[in-house]
Amino acid sequence: MTAERRFRLYDRAATEAVLDRMARDLAPWVRDPSTMLLVGVRRRGAPLADALGARLATGGAAVSLRRLDLHIKRYADDLRLLHPDTQLTEQGPDVAAAVHGRDVVLVDDVLYQGHSLLRAVRWLVDAGARAVRTVVLVDRAVAVLPLRVDVVGATLRIPDAAVVECNVPPFEAELAIDLWFPPPPVA
Repeated sequence: MTAERRFRLYDRAATEAVLDRMARDLAPWVRDPSTMLLVGVRRRGAPLADALGARLATGGAAVSLRRLDLHIKRYADDLRLLHPDTQLTEQGPDVAAAVHGRDVVLVDDVLYQGHSLLRAVRWLVDAGARAVRTVVLVDRAVAVLPLRVDVVGATLRIPDAAVVECNVPPFEAELAIDLWFPPPPVA
């Protein structure tokens, strides 16, 4: 039986540098902070949104963006692992009202096939977002849906059998991006 293999692609310093660049790429879209909303896809998109917001606040933009989270129950590289259908759960009754009329920046960790991102964008538009910009830390470049990501940290073209793991505190101890090859299923 073949054991799993794991490789660190970006250590903490390299991932921090990627986030710094992403914030610089995002900064031109932050024209009027009072109309902007930073939305993190839970789980790892939420702390990534916080990290980008902090960088925007200290990177010359001197802004403080309002932050919200969306919970989507379809994510991971093998979408069958968790839920057969994408399910989006609002994080409180005021989320839709907070989105209405705003320019939204939607942040997620990995873009794989695009189901989660598309569902979140649709929900934000239906909730009245004036515009939606999308941001991902890693794009696997294999989306099956017609999506465009506005800010991409890293594009990784990797084998289908591989899994991209974004290690993001507080969910993991250290900020990093790993490539993981799970062991083949036992027949």
